[in-house]
Amino acid sequence: MGKPKNKWVSAAIPALLLHCSIGTVYCWSIFSQEIADYIGHSKGATEWAFSFAIFFLGMSAAFLGNVVEKDIHKSSLIATICFSVGMAGTGFFIYYGGLHKGSGLALAGIYLCYGLIMGIGLGTGYLSPVKTLMLWFADRKGLATGLAVAGFGAAKAIASPIMQSMLDNLGEGGIYKMFWILAGVYFVMMFLGHLLLHKPAGWVEPQDKKEKKSIMSVIKTRPIGNYIGIWLMFYINITCGLALISQEKMIIKCLGLAASVGIISTVSAIFNAGGRLGFSAWADSMKDRNTIYKLIFIISITLTAATIITGGIKNGNGNTALIILVLALIFMVNAGYGGGFSNVPTLLSDHYGMGSISAIHGITLSAWAFAGLTGNQMAAWIVKTFGKEVPLLDDAGKVVIDHGKEVMVNPTGYQYVLYVTVALYVVALLVSMILVKAPKEGEIPADAMVGDPNDVH
Repeated sequence: MGKPKNKWVSAAIPALLLHCSIGTVYCWSIFSQEIADYIGHSKGATEWAFSFAIFFLGMSAAFLGNVVEKDIHKSSLIATICFSVGMAGTGFFIYYGGLHKGSGLALAGIYLCYGLIMGIGLGTGYLSPVKTLMLWFADRKGLATGLAVAGFGAAKAIASPIMQSMLDNLGEGGIYKMFWILAGVYFVMMFLGHLLLHKPAGWVEPQDKKEKKSIMSVIKTRPIGNYIGIWLMFYINITCGLALISQEKMIIKCLGLAASVGIISTVSAIFNAGGRLGFSAWADSMKDRNTIYKLIFIISITLTAATIITGGIKNGNGNTALIILVLALIFMVNAGYGGGFSNVPTLLSDHYGMGSISAIHGITLSAWAFAGLTGNQMAAWIVKTFGKEVPLLDDAGKVVIDHGKEVMVNPTGYQYVLYVTVALYVVALLVSMILVKAPKEGEIPADAMVGDPNDVH
């Protein structure tokens, strides 16, 4: 088997198999209401399952980064088992909740399975292929990691219509049957990825395990403010992205596009995946990868400020220019949100080298954990506290009915979310400009660009 082929078979394909599976965690909004209705709990109560999943993704990545560093086969197997068992377990507790409406045990079981167990699978599965990709594609690290992380983002666009079709066609109890079927499908995909994933034969760890530096000592090879800056701008970008994305469907409805919610959500998922691949591949040609974050923040600030000034969400219904502006905001925030993920491992490797990249990347993903708890919940609190819900009207001035209920929206509340996100984006831009400095020539780690010496590019 030739070396060029090995790049794809041993790194890119298994990375896509793993990330396209675990990325379906972002399909939560497709079935969250169905779960709430089926088990007899409020949507707000069930929403915590998703927040816990993202929290434990980040925390498991932070605490298990060293496991990934030492043995990608062990970590990818842990990911496969935890993700599929968590999904199957979620299906069981939904089934149980259907038999015992309002059961606290059913809700706790969903938190445990979708939140904790799947979260561990998410964190280890997310990390496992990243270093391997950067080793195989040493001179195009951004393209390589962008490809895998794009799979994580594209998973929602691919799986959402499939999940919706299953919910529509599996009949009574379709929600728990869907989880059981997908648990089996994703186990096969991830196990195949686990079997294929291999580091390049020519890679030698830069230090003997006995001499290997602690993560803190590696971080301290650069000014500590540098790492804090990377963590902060990563955290803020995720928080702002989740805040807007969590309200995306209702904002689209405010624009009078209720019938196109599914299509627009799919397009935004494509922008999310495209941002992961496009921004990271673009960064390969830049002297300082941090420039990409500055561009992401400037674009986000510009579009958010324009939407605030024009009252785009409140005034967009029937106004083509404002509809285009708000959709541009949604699409570009999705793209920047994705680009933030794909660029962080390569930015870290440029600053701290490849020797401990999985562990450092894992600790940095703790930012995702805390953003998972704050982004959605912050936006939900703002929408609940400011403005008021009003019935959504169609072009004829009639109240829109969905599943027998009036569709209620809070345009003022959604606008207030933007006031917070634009302020946070400004903070992130200042952090990226002041704290995160490009390493000078003598400061670039010796192993920052080390790959397989025999690899053909």
